[in-house]
Amino acid sequence: MREPDDRALERAAGGRLWRMAGLAAVAGLAWAARDVPAQLGGRLAGARAERAARSPRFRDGTFHNPSGTRSTMVADPGRNLVKELIFGKQKRRPDSAVPLLRPADPAPADPARELSVVWYGHASTLVEIEGHRVLLDPVWSDRCSPSALVGPRRIHEPPVRLEELPRLDAILISHDHYDHLDMETVRGLLAHQSAPFLVPLGVGAHLDRWGVPEDRIVELDWNESHRVGGLTLTATAAQHFSGRGLRRDGTLWSSWVIAGAQRKVFYTGDSGYFDGYAEIGAEHGPFDVTLMQIGAYDRAWPSIHMFPEEAVAAHLDLRGGLFVPVHWATFNLALHDWSEPVDRLWAEAKARDVRLAVPRPGERVVVDEPPAVDGWWQAVA
Repeated sequence: MREPDDRALERAAGGRLWRMAGLAAVAGLAWAARDVPAQLGGRLAGARAERAARSPRFRDGTFHNPSGTRSTMVADPGRNLVKELIFGKQKRRPDSAVPLLRPADPAPADPARELSVVWYGHASTLVEIEGHRVLLDPVWSDRCSPSALVGPRRIHEPPVRLEELPRLDAILISHDHYDHLDMETVRGLLAHQSAPFLVPLGVGAHLDRWGVPEDRIVELDWNESHRVGGLTLTATAAQHFSGRGLRRDGTLWSSWVIAGAQRKVFYTGDSGYFDGYAEIGAEHGPFDVTLMQIGAYDRAWPSIHMFPEEAVAAHLDLRGGLFVPVHWATFNLALHDWSEPVDRLWAEAKARDVRLAVPRPGERVVVDEPPAVDGWWQAVA
């Protein structure tokens, strides 16, 4: 009888080990997901919800695009997106490291004419204008996701640490998607900066949940402006959508106009091509520089992200001067090759005689003296 007792003990011990391993796995998943509820952000309520309901963009409980365009995917019966994502032949990451630069301190300039741009990767960009510093859509986290374990991961590191940023006068957010609004980055900026956050309607609910004081949150509808020092910051139209969880379009999305006494900048945020660009150009242009979304496009979602050729058309509609591309190179969010957006952009810019600068992450572009396009990405792609 001894041998069966030993086997029974072994089975019991093995069962305990499996149960312990299962509990450990569950505990590990719970630990990894501990921040997910906070990452989802807040919801419209109270005075914020009442203000949203008064917006011309808001009806039936959600925000809407100017033309009524839906953010749903276009059906393509002959295409399997999941299969293409897993087995597709697109080269969605570069072969070698993306070159990073640390922007040197700018040379002394006439503050009244100062205008430069530092692109940190994806859409995160610093605009230096007439002695002021405006940060756009900052994302410093490793993933643009509610989870630290899954979701699109950075292809390159930020070229500077968050605490190394210069003193900011304003932080602009275009919409609440994870690759444009990041909880940990917001909390870092809250600790290291005193600048206000300017956001589209409803996005303040997320900031409020993450501990941003009410007096540092400025929510704007399209065509509303806020003064910061000598700058006028205006939320303008875009054709996109919003949402950090299962609910869609509970907050507004926007593009931005940054206007000083003499210089002007336009930033698209995320958007499909629409006739609103010509209207913005007529009302607010011409612009010294436009920061244009060129990546993460696909024929399955043509109305919410521009193709590179459309971005050039939008730049011309806006009456833009220098074109600086953003929303590429940092996160793999679509099925095209990593370098395809900028290759297509360069060809279209040359065909339409558009002034173009394609900086490395961290490189400062002085708008009046932009660097020549040198194809740096081709060496790593």
